[in-house]
Amino acid sequence: MGTRLYVGNLNYSTTEDALRAIFEENGRAVKDVHIVVDRDTGRARGFGFVELETDEDAQAAIEEVNGREVDGRPLRVNEARERPRGR
Repeated sequence: MGTRLYVGNLNYSTTEDALRAIFEENGRAVKDVHIVVDRDTGRARGFGFVELETDEDAQAAIEEVNGREVDGRPLRVNEARERPRGR
């Protein structure tokens, strides 16, 4: 289990600060939060990544946050996979 999580189905208005607050619940330590934005428009693309301090925090976050409704949309949370290099 890694500590980097993929968070999908984000509302376009959800902020990194709001996402951080959700993942810090129950004392989890969040290292980084990043919502992906379109480089041409600057608009959020509806997904992001959260990195937690420990594998245990990451697993607990998946169990607690996956499916939770935030800003009117149920979040999809799972372990982030490495992106393949090249095409």
